[in-house]
Amino acid sequence: MRAARITGVGQTDLATVPVPEPEPGTALVRTRHVGICGTDLEILHGTSAFLLDGRLTFPHVFGHEWYGELAAYADEPPAHAPAVGSLVVGRTMVECGHCAQCHAGRAQMCTALRETGLYGLQGGAADYVRVPTHALTPLPAGLPEPAGALIEPAVSVVEAFERARLRFDDQVAVIGTGTMGLLAVQFAHRYAAKVHAVGIDRPGLELALRCGADAALHADEAPENAYSLVVEASGAASAFTGALRTAERGGRVALVGVAREPVSFVPGELSLKGVDVLGIQHGTSHYDRTVELFERGVLDAGPLLADVLPAESAESVRAAFALLEQGRSGPPKVLLTFGG
Repeated sequence: MRAARITGVGQTDLATVPVPEPEPGTALVRTRHVGICGTDLEILHGTSAFLLDGRLTFPHVFGHEWYGELAAYADEPPAHAPAVGSLVVGRTMVECGHCAQCHAGRAQMCTALRETGLYGLQGGAADYVRVPTHALTPLPAGLPEPAGALIEPAVSVVEAFERARLRFDDQVAVIGTGTMGLLAVQFAHRYAAKVHAVGIDRPGLELALRCGADAALHADEAPENAYSLVVEASGAASAFTGALRTAERGGRVALVGVAREPVSFVPGELSLKGVDVLGIQHGTSHYDRTVELFERGVLDAGPLLADVLPAESAESVRAAFALLEQGRSGPPKVLLTFGG
């Protein structure tokens, strides 16, 4: 089968590799679309934490934002499992189900956690991907197909609003106009009193308005102490202090973006301001709910798509990463398609 790989720092290819062998408790899925994002770009640049700590090695079949057609089960599937031939999305974080954290209902903290396309499990950027059966979520008939590749980033957005206990009267600021920022704007547009998009990319801010933002502000224009809930989705280190500054007294800050650089702030300000800061790791328990949000039109993948490239050559894989590396103005998501 074809597999898109990162083979070294700054290097990619489209290789022919064996189809994954059947293993008990797994299913084989034929990939339709796979999204690439900043996490994949970190792997390409050699700066990924997974690469630096040895969990990930080259060559690496990437792809943690994907969906496809269920091709076969390795053994008898459980009752009510998705039917062969149906479309499914696979969870990124796959827990062991046996450790103390799993028994406590904290699957994201599993001590033997594996992550599809990041470490421990082959990614979806291939003709076929092998997935533990319990990590599959069915997609409903009629769902716009590109939406399947946006389920994975969207579950973290749902987790952010769940952890922050979004209220109907919340005044929300979303920092960042990338994929998760725009999904957060769409969600808050439906369920909060007001949502402002905050960023530095003018076309991205204009897109946020089309996604439902009541206002779009450059980061330098965002008012202080103005929002009851701030969702930091940019991943920029400076945006963390910006989030603290824009949150009102007693407000909440949900950190969805993953900043890698240190910042300086006065810890006592958190106490004096009474701000809750929530680190959002993922939303592994929200796949079913997130699929429903796309089905109902609360979330919409269409405005977020920059380009869809066929995975037909090494050049097309390089082109997809080049689009991401060059930065963007407007729609943030680049997809590779493997058929369908």
